[in-house]
Amino acid sequence: MKHALAFLALSLAFNASASGTGSLTAYAMFIQADWVVKSVMLMLVAASVACWAVFITKQKQIKAARDRLAHLLAQSRQQDDLSQLNKSHILEAQLVEEVLIEMDWGAKNNATAEGVKERSLQRMKTRVDEFTDGLTQGTGSLASIGSTAPFIGLFGTVWGIMNSFIGIAATNSTNLAVVAPGIAEALLATALGLVAAIPAVLMYNHFTRHIALYRKQLGALSSQLLVLAGRQLELR
Repeated sequence: MKHALAFLALSLAFNASASGTGSLTAYAMFIQADWVVKSVMLMLVAASVACWAVFITKQKQIKAARDRLAHLLAQSRQQDDLSQLNKSHILEAQLVEEVLIEMDWGAKNNATAEGVKERSLQRMKTRVDEFTDGLTQGTGSLASIGSTAPFIGLFGTVWGIMNSFIGIAATNSTNLAVVAPGIAEALLATALGLVAAIPAVLMYNHFTRHIALYRKQLGALSSQLLVLAGRQLELR
């Protein structure tokens, strides 16, 4: 939706700048553009659509993960027994399972409490890395689009301006009517590059921050589980 509004605003801006020309609309410039510039524009529009698709998908995924984790963390602070935690349909509850596995093994083999807690911590660290890696999948494409889209748009700009100079040489005229369409097409490619790149960078920073908070929550849950495990091991 935001991408559509931005593209509409860009189109209106070009319409306003036409001041009665009628042909310098975004759609008209796209249709009249050279095939190279047209390919660049289509590529940038596709990149922008991909950014918003990734944003919607990852936003839902990260929010659901943080909500699940917050619920499990709050529950762990209210219980004294790890086995009493409600682990149904909660992916992050695998951290609890890792601790319970080590506690059961320690009970059967008369392992020390410190050894059980150390091995539990290592197992939970592995799980934390798996959960975090799962959330970061797809965000790398945002970084790639954010860093390359302006240069792709710049390539379209350079190509369009080059065509304008070729038109000047062919017609032997510097009339604005000859130069303006090619320059307008070139600037449209630059604008589309920015439309794709700016949201992509903002989205990537947004997800990086929220994934870091998710990892911090996982660390808090791991610490809480070790506290509960330590209590139960001391009672044994």
